[in-house]
Amino acid sequence: MTTATTTRRLTPFLLVNLATLLSATGNGITIVALPWLVLQQTGRATDAAIVAGAATLPLLLSSLFSGTVVDRFGRKPTSLVSDLLSALSVALIPISAATVGLSIPLIAALAALGAAFDPAGISAREAMLPAATKAAGWRLDRANSVYEANYNVAYLIGPGVGGVLIAMVGPVNTLWVTAVCFGGSLATIAFLHLDGAGVPDHDTRPRSMWSGTLEGLKFVWRNRLLRTLALVDMALVALYMPVESVLFPVHFTELGQPAQLGWVLMAMSIGGVAGALAYGSLAVRVSRRTMMLVAVAVLGLCMVGMAFLPPLWVTLTLAVVIGLVYGPVGPIANYAMQTRSPEHMRGRVVGVMTSTAYAAGPLGYLLAGPMIDAVGLRATFFALALPVCVLALVCVALPSLRQLDD
Repeated sequence: MTTATTTRRLTPFLLVNLATLLSATGNGITIVALPWLVLQQTGRATDAAIVAGAATLPLLLSSLFSGTVVDRFGRKPTSLVSDLLSALSVALIPISAATVGLSIPLIAALAALGAAFDPAGISAREAMLPAATKAAGWRLDRANSVYEANYNVAYLIGPGVGGVLIAMVGPVNTLWVTAVCFGGSLATIAFLHLDGAGVPDHDTRPRSMWSGTLEGLKFVWRNRLLRTLALVDMALVALYMPVESVLFPVHFTELGQPAQLGWVLMAMSIGGVAGALAYGSLAVRVSRRTMMLVAVAVLGLCMVGMAFLPPLWVTLTLAVVIGLVYGPVGPIANYAMQTRSPEHMRGRVVGVMTSTAYAAGPLGYLLAGPMIDAVGLRATFFALALPVCVLALVCVALPSLRQLDD
C-alpha cells in the first residue's frame, strides 16, 4: 500500500482527533481561567463553586438533547455549529470585561452559555469515530485508546497553558486563547470528508427532538451494562470533579501559586495519556472489568492521600497515578457504547451517557463550595474521597460489569 493511500485512509481519523484536541484544549484552559477569575475578584470559594456549577448545569439538558441533534441534523454540521457558538460565547467574557464590566452573575451566565454548546460537538465527534476507525483499518480498542489519549493530551496542554497565561496576561485575556481553540476545531472539521458524517437519511432520523431523546434514554436504561456505567460515572463525577474545579483552585489560590494548579492538572493528564495509550495493548491481555475496578479503587485511595494536602511532589505523584489507572476508563466506555448502539442511534446513546455524568456535576460543585467555607478544605476533601472508596467495593459486586468482556 502506498504512502499516499495510507494517508488518505488515516486523514478522517486524524482530523477528528485534531478537532477534539483543539476543542478540549480550549476547555482545559477554561477550567483554570474561570475559577481563577472569580477568586481574583471576590476570594470566596462559594462564588467559584457557583460559577463552576453554572458552567455545568446547562450541560445536563444540552447533553441530553445533543445526541438527538447529532442524529437529526448530522455529525459534521452539528460539530461545526457547536464550535462556532462555543467560540463566540467564550469571547463574550473578555469583551464584557472591556465594556460593561464583569460581575459574578454575568460570569456565571456567560459560563453557562458557553458550556451549553459543548456537548453537541463532543457527541458529534465521538459518533464519527467508528467510521473514521473503519476507514483507517484499525481495531476499535486501538482507535479508542488513541482518541482518549489525545483527549488527555488536550487537558495536559490546556491547564498548563492556562496557568502560564494567567500569570502573564491575566485570566480575562487568557480566555481569548480558548476562543481561538474552538475556531481551530471548526476549521479542522470543515475539511473532513467521511461516510455517515452528513445529514442522515430521512427514514433513520428521529421524528422530533423529544421522541428521539426519549428513545435514547430508553435504550440506555434497558441495556444493563450501559445503565451501570452511566450510574457509576454519575457518582464519580459528583465526587471527583469538585476536586479539580473548586478544591484545588481554592488551595492554590491560598498559596498564591496559579502555576502549581496547572502542574497538578497536567500531571494527571500525563498519567491519563500513558494509561489511555496502554489500553490498546492491555485490552488483549487484561479484562476490561479488571481495569475498571482497579481504576475506581485507586482513584479513591489517591483522593484520600490528596485530602491530607501533602507537599506538592506528593500531590503530583498521586495525580499521575490517578491519570494512569483511569486512562483506560474512557476507551472502555466508548467501546461499550460503540458495540451496543445501532448506527442510527449512536449520537443519542453518546449524548445520554454524557448527560448522566453532567447531571451529577452541579450537585458536587454546589455542595463543595459552601462545605469548604463551613468546615474547611481538608474536611471537604475527605468527605468526597471516602465515598469513592465505598463505590469501588460496590463495583466489585456488580454482575453487569462482567458484560464488558462479552
